Amino acid sequence: MRPQPLIAVADVEASSRWYQRLLGCESDHGGPEYERLVHGGVLILQLHRWEVEHHHGSIGDPTARPYGNGVLLWFETDAFDAAVARAAELRAEVVLAPHVNPNAGHREIWLRDPDGYTVVLASPAGDLG
Repeated sequence: MRPQPLIAVADVEASSRWYQRLLGCESDHGGPEYERLVHGGVLILQLHRWEVEHHHGSIGDPTARPYGNGVLLWFETDAFDAAVARAAELRAEVVLAPHVNPNAGHREIWLRDPDGYTVVLASPAGDLG
């Protein structure tokens, strides 16, 4: 089993560009309604425009904020410093600056994406010894 998170966004193409730059991933679908983002050929995130119902109906209420309340989009990366540099280049809103999580023994940075979702970039667990 593999997770395949999907979030609803206002502008799929803009969000896709943001996540591609932040995560160093690439588009596997593209378009204004739906996007699949992959890293190393593996699906890591799906983006879906709020207003598009496709065959499944509405996937959420765009007026109910904050988006993803209580859910974190968590990405582990072997290149933590490079990811932090990309976040700075994007001028991503920083929720928690780079810090050490003593419980996991790794580094993290918490960000806010353009739609207000919380995104965490973390180095591998135990990478600090």
